[in-house]
Amino acid sequence: MSRIYLLIGLLFLYVSAAQAQIPSRDSSLVLTQEQFLEWVENFHPIARQGDLLLEFGDQELRMARGGFDPLLYGDYNNKEFRGTTYFDTREIGMIIPTWAGIELKGLFEQNSGRFLNPERTVPTDGLFAAGISVNLGQGLLIDRRRAALRQAQIFQESTLVERRKFLNDLYLDANLAYWNWSEAHENRLVFEEGLQLAEIRFQAIKESFVQGDLPAIDTVEAYTQVLDRLYRYQDAMIEYFNAMQLVNTFLWDDELNEINLTDAILPESVLTLEIDRVSNVQLRNALAGHPDIQLIDFDIATLNVDRRWKAEQLRPIIKVNYNFLTENMGPNMEIPAFFQNDYKWGINISTPLFLRRERGGLGLAKAKINFADQRRELRFVQLEASLEQAIYRFGLVEDQFRVFSANIQGLERLLDGEKVRFELGESSLFLINAREVALFDSKVTLNDLAAKRKIAYVRMLHAAGFGFDFENALEQFD
Repeated sequence: MSRIYLLIGLLFLYVSAAQAQIPSRDSSLVLTQEQFLEWVENFHPIARQGDLLLEFGDQELRMARGGFDPLLYGDYNNKEFRGTTYFDTREIGMIIPTWAGIELKGLFEQNSGRFLNPERTVPTDGLFAAGISVNLGQGLLIDRRRAALRQAQIFQESTLVERRKFLNDLYLDANLAYWNWSEAHENRLVFEEGLQLAEIRFQAIKESFVQGDLPAIDTVEAYTQVLDRLYRYQDAMIEYFNAMQLVNTFLWDDELNEINLTDAILPESVLTLEIDRVSNVQLRNALAGHPDIQLIDFDIATLNVDRRWKAEQLRPIIKVNYNFLTENMGPNMEIPAFFQNDYKWGINISTPLFLRRERGGLGLAKAKINFADQRRELRFVQLEASLEQAIYRFGLVEDQFRVFSANIQGLERLLDGEKVRFELGESSLFLINAREVALFDSKVTLNDLAAKRKIAYVRMLHAAGFGFDFENALEQFD
């Protein structure tokens, strides 16, 4: 009968203590995974660095467009010697490059002087000239300006993918920290429950010893269980504290001040079963759009622009310049017909005899493209293998989690049965304690499997190239 009274007292004290001490998510503020990731995406420094990458692309494109900015210039030269004006030349003009490779020119010159070069002779009031400069050989299809502009445009597009890669890596790291924090919290609850139960049992056994119902050795055994579970609980508290500190490194405010969680804020349970599963077909189809593959494609596109420019340099330089001349720019100005009157034109032709530098540059550009193509193929195979590993691991861990969940139910039934046997006098506190230890250890293992399941799913998404925006990215693969 003393054992029955002891068991009833244990259960009563256990329920009362559990309700009073074990923290509940209902009475605390739960920071869900969705809220956590949204905060990280908006305020984490790495996310802001990703936004700065876009600024890099914009400024690079601005610099390349600067190659097409109109150029305003002025030139003045004067020589006076022994009271004689040798020459006084003045020229002001503008050159306007165009995206078609044609340069528009306009200038005004006014020259005088006793020893002025005759070809610089112009009317007293000056001379206006306007014309164009056209490349008929090298530079007709592409020139240095257009090549630089196209490469800058490619770089700007690549910064979007580079930013996505930054955010995908941040998504993975943030999820790892969050689910490890959730696992540590669940373990803390398990060990706290075990410690409370051991303390209640020790107090009840000590009281029974005082009344003479149990021997002193039972109190020693109960106390050692308290000490053992206290140690494990303290160790779980250390793990929880460390996990929470790691989560703190992902939380920042809009002024880049770090945010520290308090004990009143808890994670959602890692034991939740809900996962918005993405099909394996979608994951495999998405692999072609992986940021690593896209970045290599941008590298290849940049190299192709360089190859086109190197091939263009094999052409001879044939540059034609034409300017019509007029003494005034008033409303009555007449524009002369080409090659009839008041014009100036010329043609420049040049080409290297052996083209060794140009051919070497083209060959090098082609070799770089072949190298990048092989690098792309290798990277795709590596990503494909990583994705298959992630898919297999997630499926296996998910099966392990469900199997072990059934194992927990079996251990709980064994513990309940052991308590019934204890009531009938067919068991002992030692056996009940052994059942409890096995159950608590299995719950810790289940928490570990639950965290691995969540993390394996995130790794699977990351391996396919997904991150914060995976729900929107999936629409193109539906």
